[in-house]
Amino acid sequence: MTLTKEKLQSSDTTVRIATLIALPAVLKELGYEPAMVLAEIGFDLSLFDNPENIISYAKRSQLIRHCVNQTGCSHFGHLIGRHADTSSFGLVGLLMLQSTDVATALRSLVRFAHLHVRGAVIYLEEKDDQAFLGYSIVQSEIEAQEQIEDGAVTIAFNILRNLCDTKCHPSNILFAHRKPVNTHPFRQFFKAPLSFDAERSGVLFPASCLQQPVMGANPEQRRLLQRQIDQLENSFRGDFAEQVRRVLHPALLTHQASADNIAALFSIQQRTMHRRLKTCSTSFQKLADESRFEIARQLLENSSIKLSQIAETLDYADASAFTRAFRRWSGTIPSLWRERYQHELTV
Repeated sequence: MTLTKEKLQSSDTTVRIATLIALPAVLKELGYEPAMVLAEIGFDLSLFDNPENIISYAKRSQLIRHCVNQTGCSHFGHLIGRHADTSSFGLVGLLMLQSTDVATALRSLVRFAHLHVRGAVIYLEEKDDQAFLGYSIVQSEIEAQEQIEDGAVTIAFNILRNLCDTKCHPSNILFAHRKPVNTHPFRQFFKAPLSFDAERSGVLFPASCLQQPVMGANPEQRRLLQRQIDQLENSFRGDFAEQVRRVLHPALLTHQASADNIAALFSIQQRTMHRRLKTCSTSFQKLADESRFEIARQLLENSSIKLSQIAETLDYADASAFTRAFRRWSGTIPSLWRERYQHELTV
C-alpha cells in the first residue's frame, strides 16, 4: 500500500507532496536507488507521481530523517528545497504569480498556505525597512525539524527570486538550529549572509521589494483563480481552535500574540473568541501555552540559543519566568530538557 492511499483523519496535519517531489531525484544524484530507500520505510515511489498527493506531516518528517540517515547528507532538506518554488504550491502558487505586486503575492501565500500544509505556518512580517518571510512548524514532536526548516527556507528564497527576478537581494538567511559542520552548500546557493542559532527560520529582505510589480500578472486570471481557491477553502477551514492555533505560532514569534490581537485577526471581539474556544473544549491560554511550549522545545533541541533569548522570544520577563513556565508544561527545567535530548542523540 502506498502512503498516497493512507487513511488520514480530519484532525491529522498533512502536506501536499509537491514541495518534496524532487526527493527521488536527489537520492539518485547522491548515488542511491530511490525505490529501495523508500521501500525500507514503507513508502512507494508512486507517491511522487502526482504533486497533489498528500501525506501526514509526521510521515513526511520520518521519510526525510530516514533519507538523511541512509545517505549521510546533512543538507538533504536543503537539496530538496532547491527544486521547489511558487509552482510547488498549486493554485496558490498560480495566484501569487497573477498578483499585482510582491506584497500581495506573499500575503496570498500566507493566507492560503494551509491548503498546502497543515503542520506548519508561513508568515510575513514587515518592520521598518526590512521584511521577513518565515516558516514555523506547529506540529509537535516532529523528526528532522532542522532538515524541514532548511528546505522551507530554501523554498522561501526561491519564491522571492520567482517574484522579484534578480532585483531583490536577501539581507540575511536565518536558521533556528545549530550551525552545520558543512556550510558550503548553503553559502554557494544563497550567496547571502547566513545566521544559524537564530530565534526563527526564514528570509530577511528589504521591505522595498514588496512594492515591486509581479511581471506578467493578469487581473482576470487572478479573479478566476481566487474563485477556485475560495471554493477549496470551504473544505479546509477546520475547527476554530485549529485556526487559532495556526495563527498563534507566527504571532508569538513576532510578539503580536495578545488575545486582542488574535481576536482581531478573525474580526471578532476577545470575549467572542473565548466563547467559541470554550465550545471547542479549550481556551486561548491553553492554546497559547501549547504553542509556546512547542516553540521552546524546538529551540532547546535544535539550537544553542541561550535561555534568556528563548524567554525574550516568548515574551517572558526573564529566564527565571520562562523556566517556571517550562517546568509547568513539561515537568522539568529547560536546561535539563536540552541535556536529555542531546544525550539521546548520542546514544
